[in-house]
Amino acid sequence: MGWKDRFSAANLMQPRAFTFVEVVVALAIVSISLLALIKLHLVSIRLAEAARITSNAVFLAEEKVAETLALGYPKEGTNCGSVEEDAVCLHWQTEVTPLQLSQLKQAGVTGLREVSVDVSWEHGIGRKHIRMSTYVADRKLQ
Repeated sequence: MGWKDRFSAANLMQPRAFTFVEVVVALAIVSISLLALIKLHLVSIRLAEAARITSNAVFLAEEKVAETLALGYPKEGTNCGSVEEDAVCLHWQTEVTPLQLSQLKQAGVTGLREVSVDVSWEHGIGRKHIRMSTYVADRKLQ
């Protein structure tokens, strides 16, 4: 068989099929890629859920600070409760304490209070929490 027979038009036009090994290797590559994509999708779902819960906790803390400040000059003490949103129970505690700084005492400034809100919730096997605080002055200060 000469070189003309090997490269004749009839031999070049014969359809070639994939071998079994090539098909198995291609399926393995596709399977591994799909598993990685599914895992990334699940991770993104978990992160989106954690971000949603954290956003709800921040909004709750802002709401409790605003409620405390809406009453005017707040009384010292604590207040607590819980709110359930989308099957997640958010526990909050508002604390109003006097602000005692030596620099303020030396300047003769009194009547400042710190308003802090702590929001916590169950996350997996542990607890997460955020804390937000602000300061408020007695409106009688000049």
